[in-house]
This record gives sequence, C-alpha cells and structure tokens, in this order.
Amino acid sequence: MVSFGERLRSGDLLAGTWVKTPHPHVVEVLSLSPLDCLVLDAEHAPFDRRDLDACILSARAGGKPVLVRPASSAPEQLLNALDLGADGVIVPHVRTEAEARALVQACHYGPGGRGYSGGTRAAGHTLLGMAKHRAGAQNVVVIAQIEDAEALDEIDAIARVEGIDALFIGRADLTISLGAASPDESRVAAAVEQICAACVASGRAAGMFLGRSDDLPEWRAKGASLFILASDQEFLLQGAASLARAVRI
Repeated sequence: MVSFGERLRSGDLLAGTWVKTPHPHVVEVLSLSPLDCLVLDAEHAPFDRRDLDACILSARAGGKPVLVRPASSAPEQLLNALDLGADGVIVPHVRTEAEARALVQACHYGPGGRGYSGGTRAAGHTLLGMAKHRAGAQNVVVIAQIEDAEALDEIDAIARVEGIDALFIGRADLTISLGAASPDESRVAAAVEQICAACVASGRAAGMFLGRSDDLPEWRAKGASLFILASDQEFLLQGAASLARAVRI
C-alpha cells in the first residue's frame, strides 16, 4: 500500500481539510470521507496534548492520514505529535534554510534530533523495537510552512533542504507580511508563484490552503499538489445554512 508520504513526494493530487474542533468524534466522522488527509490545527485551535492524543488515535483507527500543525517548531511540540502517531507535521513560520535544517533534524532520529521512546504509539507501545521503529520513522512527513516575506529571500535554499518533503504556503500570513490588503493582490500571487517554482525546481511538493476550490486548477498547473480546503467549522456552518435555506423556500 502506498503511504501518504510517498503520494505527497510523488506529486499526487491530494486534498485535505483543517480540523479546528479538538474532539475525536469530529476526526472519526471526517475519517469516513474520501479526503486524502486531515490536518489538526494546534497552532490556531485549542488542542492540548490530550486532545491531540485522542484525535490522532481516532484518525489512525479510521485509517485516515493525519498531520499536525503545531503551535511552533519547538522540538518538544514536534516530538509530541510524532510520538502520538501523526503521519507528519506542517510547521509554521519557517523563514530560513537554517530553520528548515533544524526542523528536519528535530523530526528524525540522530545526533541532536528526535528523542526516542519505545513506549509511544508511533513505536507500537514497545512492540516494534528500536530498529523497526527507527526505520519506519524515516517516512514521517516534514512540511515547512512559508508565510513570511523574509522566507522569499531564501526560498530556493529552503526548498533544497534534504528531508523537507513539501513547502506549504500560508497565504493569509504571507499577505500580512507583505503589507498587502488581500490575498488576491498581484504581489501575493507573485510570491506564491515564486514558492511553487522553487518547489518544482527542487523536486519538492508544494501545498497551500485555498479559500476557493475554483482556484485549484490554476495552482495545480503551476506545480502545487497538496491542497487544504475549508475546515470542520465551515462544514458545520455551510450545512446549517443549507438546511435553513431549504426549510424557508
């Protein structure tokens, strides 16, 4: 069976959504969907360690690839997400080649890297053993989120860092960092194109959040392959609005 990481690295078209509600029932339900992955947003939603534990367990039980966007690139946050069994991480505010290299180091075993415990979910709760777990852990997905104007100065070097599987474009924060008023401004679009081009040149996957699914073909043509759209909150609001419209006809 082809893993999520292998599909990402090969450039397959992948669609996922944000999970903003820290409850395993939400993940359980969304795991029944045909989406390619779920992303637990621990940066902008109130996930604590227990929430992540329950939600990752729910995704794994449903056979759905699950990524975590931690609050920061702090090694302990990366360690927690990966030990709990997340397939990978989308790490916010990666600005330099040095930060990208530090991110890769923190996500993998080796000198100065990820701390080891054989009793974690990722390690099969002692059943895998060190050798097998470390071999499997080489496949964790490491995605650097690009959302700061200063990252554009080093974008080619960031994309070339060995162990970075994809660059994920945080268009909203990038808009603010560039001093633009809207993500649709030409300078923001140009920056997004620059990041996509760096990924294509380096053989890395490019990903992004899209507020409008109609924009997907344009960015797919420019090299992007991972698209995170909407969220569980939007699904609830859209479903409720649709129901309200239906009964008021």
